[in-house]
Amino acid sequence: MSAPARPRRTQAERREATRAALIAAGRKLFAERGYERVGTEEIVAAAGVTRGALYHHFDGKRGLFAAVFEDLERELMERFSLEALTGADPFAALAGGAGQFLELSLDQEVQQIALLDGPSVLGWEEWHEVESRHGLGLIRAGLEAAIAAGQIRELPTAELASALLGTLIEAALYVSRAEDQETAKANMTLSLEALLGGLRT
Repeated sequence: MSAPARPRRTQAERREATRAALIAAGRKLFAERGYERVGTEEIVAAAGVTRGALYHHFDGKRGLFAAVFEDLERELMERFSLEALTGADPFAALAGGAGQFLELSLDQEVQQIALLDGPSVLGWEEWHEVESRHGLGLIRAGLEAAIAAGQIRELPTAELASALLGTLIEAALYVSRAEDQETAKANMTLSLEALLGGLRT
């Protein structure tokens, strides 16, 4: 008795599968070797699609990199708990989140794609817009909760969140470029703890 035939995928499903395969292949190659050292031919070969598919879905390698970066940033933000940032001890969650962000900066994918290649490939404005869109809301929610709980001084949260995000990004860039990354992370963690401590009531 023959096995039942599998239902044929719709055109939308095929498009999504092709897009996902390109993002997965690009993400792996960009993380391993960096944007400049990866060619379009090896991307499409790794994804098992045609060169035309790359240009159809992403308009080339830069467009694919932008999608990979967006995908990575979304995943990173999912690791941070909004419930903790707005829970019983939001200040502790903010401090812990800062340490977690620095720990993530040691990850090869995060370093190469988000911190090293991101600003140079996309340009500072586009790179910063993605970073802000994914991280700024979480930071602001944590700050507002900490102010409401009386843990930190009452300050304009939009401006403070933006300043804190910039500090965290610069700290992560510093760690990712350091020769001794573990030492740089430990020293930067102490510095961030001191900065956050200055906000306490």
